[in-house]
Amino acid sequence: MKFEVNSNKVFSLKGLNKEEIHPFWLRERVSEKEHLDQGTQQRLFDPSAMKQSIEIINAEINGQFLNVSFNDGVNSSFEINKLSDEISLKSNDVIDIKKVKWKSDFKNIKSFKYTDDFFDSEDMYNLLLDFYKYGFVIIQNVPTNDNFLVKFANMIGSVKRTNFGEHFNVRSKPNPNDLAYTALNLAPHTDNPYRNPFPPCIQILHCIENEVKGGYSTLVDGFTVSEDLKNLNKDFYDILTSTKVRFRFSDKDTVLESWAELIHLDENGNFQNVRFSPRLDYVPQMKKEKLEIYYNARKCLSDLYNSNKYRIEFKLMPGDLMMMDNHRLLHGRTSFDPNEGKRFLQGCYLDFDSTEGKLLHLKRKFNF
Repeated sequence: MKFEVNSNKVFSLKGLNKEEIHPFWLRERVSEKEHLDQGTQQRLFDPSAMKQSIEIINAEINGQFLNVSFNDGVNSSFEINKLSDEISLKSNDVIDIKKVKWKSDFKNIKSFKYTDDFFDSEDMYNLLLDFYKYGFVIIQNVPTNDNFLVKFANMIGSVKRTNFGEHFNVRSKPNPNDLAYTALNLAPHTDNPYRNPFPPCIQILHCIENEVKGGYSTLVDGFTVSEDLKNLNKDFYDILTSTKVRFRFSDKDTVLESWAELIHLDENGNFQNVRFSPRLDYVPQMKKEKLEIYYNARKCLSDLYNSNKYRIEFKLMPGDLMMMDNHRLLHGRTSFDPNEGKRFLQGCYLDFDSTEGKLLHLKRKFNF
């Protein structure tokens, strides 16, 4: 994008399109220290309380800067590249990270190693990039004492507390309120689909002990499966992206419900998230013919999720911490014999603004 100054008016030029930039739009973006707090990047003035009769009395382009004098006495210098990005409605760096689809042949799982300065390092930046590309990352050598996963999560963002607590302990126990606390095989699923409006975005699982032969962690890329289903059977895809079902959780202390599609699309019709927990979903009453399509579609989706074509399987060892996108990936576990020894994982949740904010901070810090 280019800029042009003519008769104290500033224009943006993109191809054959030429648009005048409103003087007030520029005025509320002045960034000198007397107008903008340099630490918080918050304005030191309230543009909504200003008179809108702002005019440009002088403007000139000097290299990579646009220098402007306004009729209220303010002079400012704007970086042309930043103006260009904002006018182009360039999304933030997180949204621009392209998801990489993967299936069961995804073998080159990169692991990161924890260090004392890990959270503000280039490794953390690269870890977050991989997280947004693939939907999960694994960090090795993470301390296993004193519920360290909570400290780990809070160094990225803030732990999202649920009815399971600030964190939860995943191990076999009598009379559990969730099948995760058994030794049973767990088919691919997403956590907390009954949350309103959305389930927690990010799940962290930290292996504390693992002495059993089974108990392998499994992951499936819901994004890949959704895209493949669209090509495999458009009717199935359409009904699963348009039918809201009721997800419900109930124990002696809590009842939680939410309505959502199994595959949720954004306003542009692109993949946004999946919810899948067939032990907890209840499709509403519809015409028999439509329900027949829905049940066949859900069965097809389930078969894809459980297929060897899409599932990867690996064993978390003590000190391994897995961070995964609960909106994109489905996770599970193979069965194990608790008599063989201990299997103990701890888990907690984060929201996306945690990883987004951390990634943008590190990008700024290292000038990437």
